[in-house]
Parts: sequence; structure tokens; C-alpha cells
Amino acid sequence: MFKKLLKYSLFQNGYNLTETSKENEIKEFLKELKPYGTEHSLLRLGCPGDGGYLVPNDLEGIEFCFSPGVSTQSSFETDLAKMGIKSYLADYSVEAPSIQSDSFFFEKKFIGAVNNEKFMTLKRWMDKSLQADYSRDLILQMDIESSEYGVLFETSEETLKKFRILVIEFHELNRIFDTFDLSFLKLCFRKILKDFYIIHIHPNNWSRYAKKGDIIIPEVMEFTFLRKDRVQKLEQAQSFPHALDCQNRVDKPDIVLPKCWYN
Repeated sequence: MFKKLLKYSLFQNGYNLTETSKENEIKEFLKELKPYGTEHSLLRLGCPGDGGYLVPNDLEGIEFCFSPGVSTQSSFETDLAKMGIKSYLADYSVEAPSIQSDSFFFEKKFIGAVNNEKFMTLKRWMDKSLQADYSRDLILQMDIESSEYGVLFETSEETLKKFRILVIEFHELNRIFDTFDLSFLKLCFRKILKDFYIIHIHPNNWSRYAKKGDIIIPEVMEFTFLRKDRVQKLEQAQSFPHALDCQNRVDKPDIVLPKCWYN
């Protein structure tokens, strides 16, 4: 009773106390997020540090990448261009990509869950960029500082399935220890996992990690997904880091994916 009265009193004064997630609930959810190996080997695209990602060697037939979040370098998109894949880039915080290329098409907008002067949904961006009858597979590479959740909730499963490969940096994953945020994360990841497999996870060592018992949650992690219809052979990945993984921040030790994510 005292706890309920305390929560109500704090709420009335503009504060909120949330429940802590149960450890067994978190562990059950982490079982859903296990990465898999497939018949497709992994390639590293982009620079050795921050901005490079591992993707499956299943790029044939892909013509375009959509890449929200430009920042100060575009090494991932540059490597795609060498393979004949052009990139649509979007970021309201910069005037243009740091590299000028005939393979880049830039939009000064944030990609988010609404359409206005600063923001544009992924669906609106795609409709604006591609012909109405475009049917070839695409790549999504998204690093937009926690706005990924709003984008994923707003984007329909039908639109997500237009991408063969998703490379998404997820932020604030330590919120998994909050029962409300755990429910939110479950909805987000399960939406993706309906049609995609996780094929790689790499913690970003710019961030810290949260720990409770034997559960270790890096705050920021890079996930690579491959659409299920592209997979014929599936086995659980058991060895981390991958030989092609690199530290995002070179002056700090890398964060190795904790075993609770795959063992």
C-alpha cells in the first residue's frame, strides 16, 4: 500500500516510478534475439571503426540502399557504390554528405514517424525516391540515435519486407530492465522478426553496458537482419566477435557480445 501511495504522490508531482523487469522475462526475450549463421558469409562494408557494418554476402540484384543518419562520413555507402548500389541518404542536421558522389541522393530531412518540415516517414521517402512499380529488393542502413523505434513502429510490415537486408543501430537497450520499455522493445523486435532473421550483433563501445545478475545489456548495438525468404540454411551463431568486427571507438576496448545473447 505504501508503495502505491508513494507512486501516486510522485505522479501527482510530475514524477513516475516504473516497475523493474523480471529477470526470467528478460531472459525469455533474449532467446528471441539470438543471432544465426546462414549459407551467406558476412562482408564488412564501410570503414574499420564507427560507420562500418557486417552484411550478408547476398547483394546481387540490389540497386538501392536507404540510409537515414548521415553524420560526418559515408564509408558504408561508398563501399556499396563500388558494388554498383546507389544510396538515398537523409539527415536534417547536415547540409550534405561529407563525400560527393553520383551514387548518392541526399534529402535534408530526419526520418521519423511523422511528415513535416523537418521529418519524413520512411514510406514517404521511399515513395518519393522510387518509381511506383519498383519491385526489386533494397537495403536499409539506419543509425538515427533512438528515433529508429518510432520509424519501425510507423513503418508497415509490407514496407519493411521490401528490404532484403536491414542494418540498424539500436540505442538505449538498457531500458530492457524497465517493465514498460521491455514491452515496447518486444513489440518492436517481434515486428521485424516476423519476416527477418538476426544474422549478426555487434555492441558499440562508445556506450556502456548495464548488468543485473548474469544479464548484460550493452546500451547500443548494431543488428544485421536478413529476410527469411533469402535463407535456406540456418544455425545458431556461437562465436563472437566475428573476425571482421572492429571497435567503433579505437581508443577503448571493444565490448564482446555477452553470452546471454546467444548461449
